[in-house]
Amino acid sequence: MHRSIALIDVNNFYVSCERVFNPKLEGVPVVVLSNNDGCAVARSNEVKALGVKMGQPWFELKDLAKKHGIIAYSSNYTLYADMSNRVMSILSEYSPNQEVYSIDECFLELTGFGDLSRYGHDIRQRVRQWTGLPVCVGIGSTKTLSKLANHVAKKNAEFNGVCDLNSLSPTLQNNLLSKIDVGEVWGIGRRLAPRLNRHGIKTVLDLKHANSKRLREEFSVVMKKTIREINGTPCIELEEISPPKKQIISSRSFGVTVKDLRSLEESVSSHIAKAAEKLRRQQSYAGSVHVFITTSRFNKPEENYHNSYKIRLPTQSADTILLTKTALWGLHKIYRSGFKYNKAGVMLSDFVTNEHRQADLFGLRLEDSKSKRLMKIMDQINAKMGRGTIKLASEGTDQQWKMRQGNRSPGYTTTWDDLVEVEY
Repeated sequence: MHRSIALIDVNNFYVSCERVFNPKLEGVPVVVLSNNDGCAVARSNEVKALGVKMGQPWFELKDLAKKHGIIAYSSNYTLYADMSNRVMSILSEYSPNQEVYSIDECFLELTGFGDLSRYGHDIRQRVRQWTGLPVCVGIGSTKTLSKLANHVAKKNAEFNGVCDLNSLSPTLQNNLLSKIDVGEVWGIGRRLAPRLNRHGIKTVLDLKHANSKRLREEFSVVMKKTIREINGTPCIELEEISPPKKQIISSRSFGVTVKDLRSLEESVSSHIAKAAEKLRRQQSYAGSVHVFITTSRFNKPEENYHNSYKIRLPTQSADTILLTKTALWGLHKIYRSGFKYNKAGVMLSDFVTNEHRQADLFGLRLEDSKSKRLMKIMDQINAKMGRGTIKLASEGTDQQWKMRQGNRSPGYTTTWDDLVEVEY
């Protein structure tokens, strides 16, 4: 019996989320823009057909958008995260072993589940019916092959959104692999593809038949594992529980340039609050706080300034108040007046669990207990009432530096005031 691993991927995820709540966007060219409405980070098929590249700046597309009626949306991360959670919850019912790989992708272990083509179509129908989102299903004997099968399911209409490589003959499999550029292989991409091309490896089938020992010497052991995976030997197992992050970064470009220290303090405080919440969610404690500020790289040399400062904590902490005080102290160390800053951020690192946490000499247990209770209450209220319901005063209220989101859709699934109204 072949091992069967499925990769389920939401098609054009950000765009599809927007279309769920605005059906008039179906068949219309749509892009979703990055922070500050800078670049295209999601494109509908109609936009891809116009030659728009991933990451292409929006200002370069305005004439094309006017000519072809391209509609641009600002990123609505709250909506996308909630829709992702709904999809992953549905998919978890189809297998006891699930690995959520990204916001719009997950692997499922389906070995021994019978007619997997029919099973895949059932998954597609259920997700579409319950969330309105279109997905494709790729099934293979390894994670790398399931990724390729998903690519086939998307690009070939005859598969109707589901491709089970295990059900195809070796001849048909090789025929499909011979038509896929080697850059589509998981872990290869545009960076390594040119180097493989120089070895005469241009398609996935070429890589399948390549000398893995020779390529390992030039590339790495990862390349050897990739070739083994393409040949059907599992080398990458499912991670049913995502490992804790080793560092957490929170950073955003400003909507307008910032010169004053107060605005930078608000920004750094907001980033610490987000990072600390994620830190507590994975039940870790940070041993270091890293704060950084920078001007635009497009400035004149004499107008450029960037700096960072790392502070090691005497005792690892997950307390937003302590982490904020630490980050602001670091910010004051590196701030220089007279510059126009366009970005600030923080990084928490050197994580430990509670069991490995090193107490200071005096071990202030009472204060530590109060801190845990306060942070727990704050997280519970913000989870129930919305992020930022309770926050530190240092985060500010106006936040005029916040990133531009000129065409952001409502929070259809997370905000009562934004619920869709149906007239009848």
